[in-house]
Formats: sequence, structure tokens, C-alpha cells
Amino acid sequence: MDRTNQLTAHRTPGPTRTLRERAAEVLWANWTGTSTVPSRQLYPHQWSWDSAFIAIGLRHLSPLRAQLELETLLSAQWGDGRVPHIVFNPSVPLDAYFPSPDFWRSTTAGRAAGAPSAVQTSGIVQPPVHALAAWLVHRSDPGLSRARSFLARAHPRLAAWHRYLLHRRDAGGAGLASVIHPWEQGMDNSPCWDAPLSRVTPADPAAYRRADLDHGAAEDRPTDLDYGRYVRLAADYRDRRYADGEGEFAVEDPSFNALLIASEYALARIEAELGLQGASEEREARAAALTSTLVARLWDPAEGLFFCHDLRAGELVPERGVGGLVPLILPALPHPVAAALVRTACGPHFGLGGTARLVPSYDLTGSAFDPRRYWRGPAWLNTNWLLERGLRLHGEHARADGLRRALLDVAGESGFAEYVDPYTGRGCGARGFGWSAALALDLLLDDPAGRDEEPHGRPADVPAAAVTREGFRDD
Repeated sequence: MDRTNQLTAHRTPGPTRTLRERAAEVLWANWTGTSTVPSRQLYPHQWSWDSAFIAIGLRHLSPLRAQLELETLLSAQWGDGRVPHIVFNPSVPLDAYFPSPDFWRSTTAGRAAGAPSAVQTSGIVQPPVHALAAWLVHRSDPGLSRARSFLARAHPRLAAWHRYLLHRRDAGGAGLASVIHPWEQGMDNSPCWDAPLSRVTPADPAAYRRADLDHGAAEDRPTDLDYGRYVRLAADYRDRRYADGEGEFAVEDPSFNALLIASEYALARIEAELGLQGASEEREARAAALTSTLVARLWDPAEGLFFCHDLRAGELVPERGVGGLVPLILPALPHPVAAALVRTACGPHFGLGGTARLVPSYDLTGSAFDPRRYWRGPAWLNTNWLLERGLRLHGEHARADGLRRALLDVAGESGFAEYVDPYTGRGCGARGFGWSAALALDLLLDDPAGRDEEPHGRPADVPAAAVTREGFRDD
């Protein structure tokens, strides 16, 4: 029996299918054989931080497939260490997505930076969730991981990725990584970028065609003006042959750096697992030091929130985005800072446990708030998943439990939407979205009590190397 038939045979009929079965079906439908697309229609390639989040959920169904997800992405790494934000599928037509490979020209414009010659990629990056994902995937089946030397093969690439961010991207000189394009931070259309972007002259709209509007409503997507600025920044970076250190846009972002620090801790655990004890201790110390730097540079105690630092303007950007809450995932965050973040999350700006079903991507009271438009107000499952982990890490178990319940309810009701209205949970963007399904699975199947210490193993009804109810098998 092939795997499609396995899936059909093990599926509960009709509307009584469980959330786990429905989520697994999304991941099966989005699987290409070596990786998972976020959405077949809107995002038909492999995206960097999507794959990390997808691997975190996929590990509960198939640790082997989760390992392959990360290995495929890391195999497209550039010589300078960067992990590109898109790895293009050559079988997808060029006009199916913009910017397409012929815009990025990675194999030519990226040659000096060590772009691979055998695969086309973008030239920018996305948040570094990968070491965290690799560690969690390893923990889901340590025996399989060791048998395949998964961590031993991933470690050099992950270490080079972190070196790139900590050195090539330290535009502020204090140790934090900077992003040079809003797409790199992942929260593309946030009002946090409005001021830094205002200096950028948009590209001529006649020079490109937006493919995203073929599959998404215009009122949900970035405006033409903002999109033109994104294109201009990307084209200028390409024309500089992807050399870092220049450009009109350079921002130290709290979420990007918090994820880098969290992955530094995970990479320290990977190094300890590999017997590299000295490197592990050094990396853990660096993660704690970077946490202190993050607080010193981006924390505003009066507002109880972390803010973006616009390096070109030399000032914090006074916009409240959900990225300012994400440092709650850091274990060395000072208790007064963590407590203040929780108060801010539960207050009028983000509505956790109160007016909002899920934490929005942007300040509910902000003048730019829009409950539908991409990253300008809608809630996303990945940011709320991060906050659930952060709340639990800092002892806020009741709030974490409430957010977990809300996440699972909204994921199921919305058909695993790309993002949702934070008040109603109504789905927007793509349905059957990869990380929405994967992170719902993780919330269902992860054991919070086992986090950060011993490997999880699996729930009793998801045995290793066996067909599950969803039809996945580690062959």
C-alpha cells in the first residue's frame, strides 16, 4: 500500500476527523518529497523559517521526515554561512511566485558570497529558528538521529549560520544581528517598518508583477507602495552582489535576535550531545551575554516592551509589534523584564486572555492596526506558539494553558489559516498553511513538562517507525 492509500485507510470519515488527522493531512498535502511548502498555491517553494516550524510539528509524526526537512534547507546554504529565505523548486513556473529566481539571480549575483551553483535561492535570510528545530527534532527520536548522524552533519552548517549573523550582520557593533529587509524579519508588513521604509524609493510598478494578488485579497496583503519598497531594497542588495554593510534599511529587531539567542542555547545543547563540551559552555555564555545586550539596547522599561532599533536613524521605532514580546522565550531574561512583558501582553495593546482570542501582530490600540492586513494586526500561530512557550518558561502556566486552548480552537476553526482576525479567529490568507498545521500538532502532542531537559519520546499512540493514524511512516 502506498502512503496516499495509507493516509486514506487510516482517516476517520467525514466531519468527525480529529484535529490531529486534519493537521497531518495538511502536512502530507504540502510535502514535496524532500521538504514542505507553506501553501501549494501562494507559496510553492521552501521557506526558511517555515521549514523550521514545520519540522517542529512534523517530528511528532515522522522524525525522519522532519530531519529531511531541515537537511534540504541547509543543503542550500551559501558559502558565507547565510541560509537563504527561499529555496526554489525548479519545477514551479517562474510566474507562479514573485520575486522569482530570475529576480534574485543567486547563482550569478551571489557567486562572490558563495551561493550554491546547483540550486536557485533568494539572497536574503529569515529568522534563525533552525538550531532550535534541529534540537527538538533530535529529541523526538534520539536513536534515529544518532544512527543517521543528523546532529553531527547539521552542526557545522548551523554553526556557520550563526557566525554569519553574529559577525557579518552586526551592523550596530554591539553584537546583535541586524535585518536589511522587512522580509528577513518574517513579519513583512509590520508598522514597525513604516519609518525605516519611508526613506526607500519604491521600484517602478511596471517593472514587476505581484503574484501574491492572484491568490490573496488585496485588502489582506501589503499595499502597492510598500511592496514597491520591498522590491527596491531586494534589487539594490542583489545589485551589490549581496554584500552586507550598506543599504538604506538596517534594523536590530527584538524577535529576530531573541530567536537567534534561543537557537544559540539549542546549539549549545547540540554541541554537548556531540561531546563538544567547551564549545557548548562558550556558546551558552554567549547566549546569556546576548540577552543582556538585547535588554540594554532594545528594552523600554517605561513601555514594558522591546522595540526595534533603526540603525540608520539611530533611534528606537515607537511601534508596538508582537516581536517586542517574543524575547519572553529567553531563559536568562531578568525576572522584572519577563514580568513586565507578561503585563504588557495581557494589557490593552495585545489583549492576551482578554479582548483578543489570540495575541495580534500589532498593537490593538495603534493607529495603523488592521485586523485583516498582513502583519498589521492579524494573529499568527507561530508568534502565539512562541509566546505560549515563553509564558510557560517563566512560570505563567495558567496563561500558557489558556493560550494553548485558544490556539488549538482557532487552528481547527480556521482550517489552519495563514493568519486570523485576532478578535474573531476568522481565517485570512492561505488555508491549509504549513506551520499552522505543524504547530497545532506540536501543541497537541508535546509534553510541556518535558521541555528543555530530557527527550520527549512520543505519546503512546505515536510509536517510532510505525504507521500512525495519519499514515506517516519512517521507512
